[in-house]
Amino acid sequence: MDTIKLSQCFITVDDADKALTFYRDALGLDVRNDVGYEGMRWVTLGSPEQPDVAVVLETPLPDPGAPEADREAVKDLLAKGLLRGVIFSTPDVDATFERVRAAGGEVLQEPVDQHYGVRDCAFRDPAGNMIRFSQPKA
Repeated sequence: MDTIKLSQCFITVDDADKALTFYRDALGLDVRNDVGYEGMRWVTLGSPEQPDVAVVLETPLPDPGAPEADREAVKDLLAKGLLRGVIFSTPDVDATFERVRAAGGEVLQEPVDQHYGVRDCAFRDPAGNMIRFSQPKA
């Protein structure tokens, strides 16, 4: 049987430069690619510990043929914080929380032990997406 692994996940952002600063500087991800095409932009980042997994920051509805009404609908959802974000794992959620908060991350939830077996915290990225950090409880 073929092995299936995650390769990329996409996060919609309204300002690639602000998002890049957050994901690169506050989270410590490496920039792997930065591509623009017809008013759209994709910034690919990743953790040095996972060279085969990438987070792609993309403009709302990056399809040149998409109707303007659909683009506006995605922008509205993004502005309301209703698009899904990403959950990162970390060996020390408290240290990660302090580092991201010190870098100016907007705190949604301080580190807490959850009943489902993890200790986690949450931030909003500059576009309003929820970004969580999770550590399995020992």
